[in-house]
Amino acid sequence: MSLHQQNLDIASSILLTPYGLTASDFDRVFSEIRAHQADDADLYFQHTRSQGWSLEEGIVKAGSFSIDQGVGVRTVFGDKTAFAYSDNIHLEALLDAARVTRDIAPVANGKGVKVQGKYAIKPYAQDVYAPANPIDSLTSAQKVALLERIEGYARALDPRVTQVMASVSAEHDVVLVARADGTLAADVRPLVRVNCSVVVEHKGRREQGFAGGGARADLSYFTDELLHQYAAEAVRVALVNLNAIAAPAGILPVVLGAGWPGILLHEAIGHGLEGDFNRKGSSAFAGKIGERVAAKGVTIVDDGTLAGRRGSLNIDDEGHASQCNVLIEDGILKGYIQDAMNARLMNTAQTGNGRRESYAHLPMPRMTNTYMLNGNLHPDEIIASVKYGVYAPNFGGGQVDITNGKFVFSTTEAYLIENGKITAPIKGATLIGNGPDALTKVNMIGNDMALDSGVGVCGKEGQSVPVGVGQPTLRIDGLTIGGAQL
Repeated sequence: MSLHQQNLDIASSILLTPYGLTASDFDRVFSEIRAHQADDADLYFQHTRSQGWSLEEGIVKAGSFSIDQGVGVRTVFGDKTAFAYSDNIHLEALLDAARVTRDIAPVANGKGVKVQGKYAIKPYAQDVYAPANPIDSLTSAQKVALLERIEGYARALDPRVTQVMASVSAEHDVVLVARADGTLAADVRPLVRVNCSVVVEHKGRREQGFAGGGARADLSYFTDELLHQYAAEAVRVALVNLNAIAAPAGILPVVLGAGWPGILLHEAIGHGLEGDFNRKGSSAFAGKIGERVAAKGVTIVDDGTLAGRRGSLNIDDEGHASQCNVLIEDGILKGYIQDAMNARLMNTAQTGNGRRESYAHLPMPRMTNTYMLNGNLHPDEIIASVKYGVYAPNFGGGQVDITNGKFVFSTTEAYLIENGKITAPIKGATLIGNGPDALTKVNMIGNDMALDSGVGVCGKEGQSVPVGVGQPTLRIDGLTIGGAQL
């Protein structure tokens, strides 16, 4: 049996059969909308189970378990959208929601959105992850024991570790999408994550380090080797910061490390490439398809098809197969990230990036796994090229203005580069710049592209979705560093 058929069977058994719904009922719902001249309409069913445990000082401090389910009904006319949702999945609730949403469009006299009357399963381009149920993959006792192992690993690494906090979460998300054009698609989405945070103290100074990761898999993903790696990384970062000196301030060359620093690309550039901002002309990249927007050698893709990655999807939340989209190629802007509505209004193809937080939210163009491809330089060559600057392998939070691309990012781990060598760790370094401008100042690209460990969460217009980021080591000249006094 194909994965898309298997997922449809699972979704139907959870979201349709218990409520007496069949595909013929979709016709009745869409027929209510068809009386008006809508351009598009869809139904989005969802059932989500999630569980989390957290441990602090050897004690389980919190445990949570939730179940949420419902359906969203959407009607689109031009650039207007009407949307209703309900946690009641019965037919009458669907019909009521459809009647509420249809009135944004004028009466069509029978010529509205076409209802196929026959629904075809939307096949996946490839199987990105299996339909695992991570919540049931370990018992509650085993999940607590997992957290206790992390704490033990961290405390054994260094006597200066004074506090350890760890958490584990698992989510089992089942979605089914029916579109008025006859598309029927379903997905079963596992998602797991482990976090480890430590506090170290020495001679009255306290510092913190964090590490963790996750994937679309079950909890067997977290092997003892991986848990030890998270603990060691959290302790390492905390000890680095324990010896950090005040960051310098000024305009300096900056070398970004591979992997998680791709969050800067995600925020400062990725959001500016989303279709809705460009359709409205509010992005700094609006109207620049085919133009040079970055230095030669810079190629950035958004790829939802990477196996098991946190940002990956078999289908997006509009029922379209996920795909790999080249956004910038060798410095030339090739395209935007699109959902169905913005693609239609911009007369281009959707890219499998229609995403929503839940059935109670509208889809919009969102990133999946966004990363820069490799160059041909060894990272050591890039470091050696800098006489005086900053090396930043880890980032915390950041802010960006989509309209002009200006960003501010704080580092959680950074070092001085002096005469081509990484020297003292620094604390309080803030990177300030402009995303489109920074792209043109990338003058060295490493051959060590890496993806993040699986911790990315993207916020947009009040909605949060899991994402991935990545990049090779990069040198960017002319960023402003905001320093700090210790």
